[in-house]
Amino acid sequence: MAAGSVNPFNLSDSEDEAEQRPENGVDAERSLSDGAPGLPSNNPFSPQADAEPPALLLFITRTSPSVEGISAAAADAAMASGLAETRVSVDMIAAQLIRDQYILTALEFHTELLESGRELPRLRDYFSNPGNFERQSGTPPACKDQGLGPGGPLNRAGSISTLDSLDFARYSDDGNRESDERVAVLEFELRKAKETIQALRANLTQAAEGDTQERNKNYKSDPEIQEPIRPLEKRALNFLVNEYLLKNECKLSAITFSDENDDQDFELWDDVGLNIPKPPDLLQIYRNCGSALPSPRDTVDISVGVESGELTGNYIVQKPDLLQQQQTEMVEEFEYQISLLNEEKQSLADQVKKLQSEIQSLRRTVSPPPPDQGSHLNSLSSSSSPPPPRPPLDNGQYLDIRRASEPDKPHTESNPPTQTVSSPTHTSTQPHAKLKCRGTVVFDQPNRKLSPAFQQALLSFCKMSADSRLGAEVSRIADNEESVMLMLGRCLPHIVPNVLLAKREELIPLILCTACLHPEPKERDQLLHILFNLIKRPDDEQRRMILTGCVAFARHVGPTRVEAELLPQCWEQINHKYSERRLLVAEACGALAPYLPKEIRISLVLSMLQQMLAEDKADMVREAVVKSLAIIMGYIDDPDKYSQGFELMLLSLGDPSERVVSAIHQVFIPAFAAWTTELGILQTTLFPSLLARIEKLLKQGEHGLDEHKLHMFLSALQSLIPPLFSVVIQNAPFTHRVNLQGDIPPIEVTRFPRPASPLQDVATVVGSREMLGGLLILYDYQLEHEGTTGWDSMLWVVNQLLPQLIEIVGRITVTSTTCVHEFSRFFWRLCRTFGKIFTNTKVKPQFQEILRLSEENVDALTGNAVLIKATVPVYATGVLTCYNQDEDRKLLVGFLEDVMTTLSLSHAPLDSLKASFIELGANPVYHELLLTVLWYGVVHTSALVRCTAACMFELLVKGVNETLVAQRVVPALITLSSDPEISVRISTIPAFGTIMETVTHKELLERVKMQLASFLEDPQYQDQHSLHMEIIRTFGRVGPNTEPRFRDEFVLPHLHKLALGNNAQATERKRIDIATQLFEAYSALSCCFISEELMVNHFLPGLRCLRTDMERLSPEHEVILSSMIKEGETKVENRGIGQAEGSVSIAASLVGEDAKTKFLSKMGQLTTSGAMLANVFQRKK
Repeated sequence: MAAGSVNPFNLSDSEDEAEQRPENGVDAERSLSDGAPGLPSNNPFSPQADAEPPALLLFITRTSPSVEGISAAAADAAMASGLAETRVSVDMIAAQLIRDQYILTALEFHTELLESGRELPRLRDYFSNPGNFERQSGTPPACKDQGLGPGGPLNRAGSISTLDSLDFARYSDDGNRESDERVAVLEFELRKAKETIQALRANLTQAAEGDTQERNKNYKSDPEIQEPIRPLEKRALNFLVNEYLLKNECKLSAITFSDENDDQDFELWDDVGLNIPKPPDLLQIYRNCGSALPSPRDTVDISVGVESGELTGNYIVQKPDLLQQQQTEMVEEFEYQISLLNEEKQSLADQVKKLQSEIQSLRRTVSPPPPDQGSHLNSLSSSSSPPPPRPPLDNGQYLDIRRASEPDKPHTESNPPTQTVSSPTHTSTQPHAKLKCRGTVVFDQPNRKLSPAFQQALLSFCKMSADSRLGAEVSRIADNEESVMLMLGRCLPHIVPNVLLAKREELIPLILCTACLHPEPKERDQLLHILFNLIKRPDDEQRRMILTGCVAFARHVGPTRVEAELLPQCWEQINHKYSERRLLVAEACGALAPYLPKEIRISLVLSMLQQMLAEDKADMVREAVVKSLAIIMGYIDDPDKYSQGFELMLLSLGDPSERVVSAIHQVFIPAFAAWTTELGILQTTLFPSLLARIEKLLKQGEHGLDEHKLHMFLSALQSLIPPLFSVVIQNAPFTHRVNLQGDIPPIEVTRFPRPASPLQDVATVVGSREMLGGLLILYDYQLEHEGTTGWDSMLWVVNQLLPQLIEIVGRITVTSTTCVHEFSRFFWRLCRTFGKIFTNTKVKPQFQEILRLSEENVDALTGNAVLIKATVPVYATGVLTCYNQDEDRKLLVGFLEDVMTTLSLSHAPLDSLKASFIELGANPVYHELLLTVLWYGVVHTSALVRCTAACMFELLVKGVNETLVAQRVVPALITLSSDPEISVRISTIPAFGTIMETVTHKELLERVKMQLASFLEDPQYQDQHSLHMEIIRTFGRVGPNTEPRFRDEFVLPHLHKLALGNNAQATERKRIDIATQLFEAYSALSCCFISEELMVNHFLPGLRCLRTDMERLSPEHEVILSSMIKEGETKVENRGIGQAEGSVSIAASLVGEDAKTKFLSKMGQLTTSGAMLANVFQRKK
């Protein structure tokens, strides 16, 4: 009987048992208690919603199982009055089926009408319109015309198709369904793309509505004002005019009209550009005589365009690539601003709902007392002592956490709950005090003389039960708030297991109220245990509800009870077998952090989260842990915890899950950086710690750099750039001169890189965009005119951070492409965040001082070894590409030309230049620029520079489109192929091979083929050992990937000739070099499909020639070549057997069944030897 002895989870809470519990009794009681007059207001059969005749109402009452509340007596009365004899029309039945969304029934009804020759226009129009089966933001016009209810249109599915779009071949037994499934997938992707486009364009709805309303107001105020027609209005009017012409059989006029407006699609209203229902036709507009039509409430989809006349001259003369990149950056920034505005809009909407709910709550709470209440209470107060304080009533205020976005002040958190009740609540408690103080209720006694035993026996026939637990609760009515709380504490453990799992979140307010106000700690603990175990595997929405309740509980009871009652529940669930429960614990730690005592927050909660981060195997749990740790970092104030926070950051950065790493960059690092900024150790401790780990990593990785760890540290530094810039501008000499009263120009859209989260937005860190705009104006002026004297935070960046970073870059080898890319991204974000003036005056001079690209250093490269390190590609791709004005592009071109010249004339490795070309070539914007640099090398006077340019073309061809290859690359290579220096001509061969590997244009391939043929067949190249080596190496590299016709007609025959010629080579060194390259080439080509003719005529003879060389020069290679030759010969034999088997099968089809069986049994006994094939046709002796 006691509540404490009941385990609320003895009963199974599985979904199967929950679904088996009957609910018919509840529905029956509801229907009996409500009766017929209780029809809901949105019932389609109510007189307010439907004006159908009574006969239709009776018909649907007996046929539709969804109708409730219409009694049988009403039906009998209707039948008695003769209404049931009224015949219902077919059209009314069809309308009702469509209204109730019985689509399959309506489709079957429509089919039967078609078969009987009575086609119904309503059903024909409905099923021939595919728009009725698409999910949209509002009810389509077609659905409204057909009388659809508020449910809206249906989803398109395989079982709901229009009659015009049914594909019966799709469901046939012998049809190929792969193409149909592919079409279905493409249709789904198309619909998703359209939904995405509509969602993006819908953000401009309010602006368009406001513009339209403003024009309507102007039109009403002054009818003489006629604005010029706008493109959007013109397209809408064109659509309505074309529709009017078609409806009135003016087809020739409509055709002429559509030809004159060929830039518009008159079949689709969405082409107009508005995401709104189509307006009425011209006839309806004329009949309304210009009266105001109700404006639609749906979103407006606006087609945004820019007229060519509106562009300024400076904008037109810019280069297309630069214009495209700027437009892309502006679009990304606008999308980000739109997302912020949408979040702000949602927040404001929530505040409006909150205020409305508070107003309604106050109206219910503050009610005038009865006329005699005051005198009665005065008499009570004068004759008795004041009653002891009781817990406050449920006035709907103490559980509403939406009233404030911040936690309570420290001095209010420790107050008891009774002190948080407002004065209107005391007024509402007075009637309850009156009820409690009244005497015993007296009932009228009859004037009878029944014995008490007889009377008791008589009353025993009333079926009442007070023996069971539930009977005892029912027979005992609570007369005050405390009794109600005790009753709820006893009953809730028995109610929860019997509620459906999908509806248990409805119990959260009841559980929380009872847990807050119940006087017994043991019962409160049990109720909170029920709250955390309410749902076996709570989803996102259910977890949000539970967390909202936990925060409400914390705000109401204060930090002491949160520590004593809520935290133990989290600790119990920390190792739960379901990841959803552990996720709830991780999220609860962050949500409850503002309401916990400071000591518990930085000790127990921090330890719990650290344990889950290190031990939990679920990615989503560790992601929630990282976000909760970030909230802890926002409330922590103990400097001794800095080292623990730093270790947590490093542990999270090394997590294998991308979502955890993303959370650490978006949430944790900004919060941790904000704390270090307050401590004043961002520049003195946090940055130096990460840089020291990078340097240590470079020292340990002399023989193999750990690129993953380097990426981890660099990404952390990259996320710290916005906080660093905020520190610089907030600690500048001009900070006190910021004036927010005047006109502050808006910040340029592309001024800062797009932040990964709002916490990385510099405006968020500083406080507002207005404050940031004022600081930026003074920041640029200070750098340009006044310098950095006395600006300690900026001097640290210039004198300590930049030199250390440049020195680290100079120690990285260019072969590590990942490191080069990461450092390039870091310097790019650093320069874009600190601005163009900072980049030109502080960053570029330090790089130029180290590189020292001057004429006197050409022959002294030993003292300038930094040119062959990662400094060149990082400076080129990370600093010089930050801004894309003409002077910036010229500086980049000049730097690359100087590097190419210096490295070529110094006979230095070209790895740094190649790394720059690879990094820049990944962006098509720089293809023209790189081709300009290479053309400078093509026409250079030095043969060494021309050789370098030819080598660079090989890297650039793979990423350049075929148009640029035809117009810029191939002409330059042909020019170099006729160079007087043989070394320059040889350098073009790899680039020609790469073109053969990547280009598909036939004319280009023929030109390259002719050039390579001239290298092989021209007598002047017969003794060029280096040229032959390069050609064989190129054939082996591109042969497997090139066009099969080029490989069969050109590569294999020439390899055969080269192998044959190498047998006669007198110089042993050259012979072994050619043989080694031929071996590599043949090994690569052996994986390709080679026809029998080529195998016999070229491939096998070439291998035999090569084996002849290897027998004497390299015996270990000779063994491999022998196996390759044997394998090729086996393939040729097997193909011959396969052809013979094909001819035999044709002969076998001409004989009888018995002979066929014998023949097949013989064929099954054949081995791979072709000589046994003749035994099949021998006559038995």
